[in-house]
Amino acid sequence: MPAEAEHIHPPAPTRSAYDLVVIGAGVIGLSCAWRAAQAGLSVLVFERDAPGAGATGVAAGMLAPITEADFGEEALLELNLRGRGLWGGFAAELEELTGMASGYADGGALVVAADRDDREELHRLHDFQRRLGLDATWLTTRECRALEPGLAPRVGGAILAPQDGQVNPRAVVRALTAALRSAGGELICAAEVTSLETAGGRVTGVRADGDRSAAASAVLVAAGAWSNGGGLASGCGAPALRPVKGQLLELRVRRGHLPPAERLIRTPRCYIVTRGGSGEGAAGHRVVIGATMEEQGFDTSVTAEGVFGLLEAAREVLPEVGELELLSARAGLRPSTPDNAPAIGRGGPDGLLWATGHHRNGVLLAPLTARLIVDLLRGGPTPPELHAFDPDRFDSLRVV
Repeated sequence: MPAEAEHIHPPAPTRSAYDLVVIGAGVIGLSCAWRAAQAGLSVLVFERDAPGAGATGVAAGMLAPITEADFGEEALLELNLRGRGLWGGFAAELEELTGMASGYADGGALVVAADRDDREELHRLHDFQRRLGLDATWLTTRECRALEPGLAPRVGGAILAPQDGQVNPRAVVRALTAALRSAGGELICAAEVTSLETAGGRVTGVRADGDRSAAASAVLVAAGAWSNGGGLASGCGAPALRPVKGQLLELRVRRGHLPPAERLIRTPRCYIVTRGGSGEGAAGHRVVIGATMEEQGFDTSVTAEGVFGLLEAAREVLPEVGELELLSARAGLRPSTPDNAPAIGRGGPDGLLWATGHHRNGVLLAPLTARLIVDLLRGGPTPPELHAFDPDRFDSLRVV
């Protein structure tokens, strides 16, 4: 069935019961579903829209645990570093199995100081990174411009994180969708799960709109910002979540021009990611600029202020951004917990698992989250490193 027809007329499940039903076909849900299908489980994924239509579709795809490191988030940093370490093999396997590109690149990242205040802030961040033993080097203005000539002459230095990288999230979703189906998994789009079925204190399946239902030995909720909505939350101990809006711009390098930078560039106010193009020279290269952090509920409108702020922040360190062709401006919703760390593991009735709340790190943590979830599905105990990310840790804030 063509993709368009499948979206308009979603198919019914082919089985009456599955080992695992996954709610959500973003990068987290698809990664977990693929790995579970590879492990021999019968898997069905329900997606309320299209694969990657949520936060994944507007993610920049940064694999940047070092440049994302923040004070007081050491446990999250350890998780992010583990996630980063899996991405090379994960991308290679995905590309080999599907013949589809993932956009995986190990180019490194620069966190650039646009002015004196930025420089003082980044010196504090660099001291923190070095105390933790991270691979991060302070560069002078001359040194960082030698690496990236497109940087403005007035930048005040930068932190180089050579181990950080990137992927193209939309390309990854396309490959994961193909890999899931190749492994025998099923995906039903445009079908929103409206309730969880329970009996005897355990989850027994799900019910979706259109009178679709599926029995399941286990259900994984990976629905991003919608993970604690409606029937998913009622009586099932959903973790406390809130949507955090992020606006993002996509631009294109014009023929005859070079990309403004090769590496991932960050400042305290934005990031700039260059993705490879096709054709002669640099023509076709895409540049992604993001992303705002807004507490606006489920609003996904693009605002003039958001677009202006991102362009202004990017141009103060990479002036050539102003010469790029603006292709689109989009907004998405990050699923965020009160401590901005993910909720991964068992929670609520027996057989119910959660993989949500990844905030800014959904793409980065997808391979590791999938590995951890499959280990739990096999009956393994919750590993000690996951205790800090237990879905039950927000008992007083839990949706009931």
